[in-house]
Amino acid sequence: MTASPHRLARYDRALYRSVARLSTPVLDEPLRRVSDFADLSKPWFLVAGALTLAGGPRGRRAAVAGIAAIGAASLVVNQPMKKTAGVRRRPDRRGLGVPVQRWVRMPASGSFPSGHSASAVAFAVAVGDVLPALRPVLRIAASVVAFSRVYTGVHYPSDVLVGATVGALFGRLSGRLALQLDHKEQTS
Repeated sequence: MTASPHRLARYDRALYRSVARLSTPVLDEPLRRVSDFADLSKPWFLVAGALTLAGGPRGRRAAVAGIAAIGAASLVVNQPMKKTAGVRRRPDRRGLGVPVQRWVRMPASGSFPSGHSASAVAFAVAVGDVLPALRPVLRIAASVVAFSRVYTGVHYPSDVLVGATVGALFGRLSGRLALQLDHKEQTS
């Protein structure tokens, strides 16, 4: 038995409200800062820069894979997906109970899917595939960014879930391609 779209939307709003009701004022400022800092993929470009400068050839390959994954995921999420998804309106933070002290600037684009989540997960998966030692910390960082988008009230949980899924797909493709290129170079 499959759930109807209306039932899924109710679950989505219920989960959104549950996050809004969390009594965690100690997280308000840090998660606002994380959400804002993740605009335009700033943390991922900084990590890519560090990998390029200090990571040797494999670090440079990981950086390129991560940036390529962000580019592909962002293109798909911010163009065809946001445009064909009926331009889902952003959540009504006030009406759904998100405390004002959590708020970040509300984006003008549609809510579905989350571009921040897509970019964060795309980078984390791609770089983590090439440099497995970084996988845990990058996945935690991507998860914090994704959660911050619901916590600050700018996305429904399904926006984040779909964005993260798209990001994971492009991250895996980019990471695998980087590993294949790395393998070809080592065997030639």
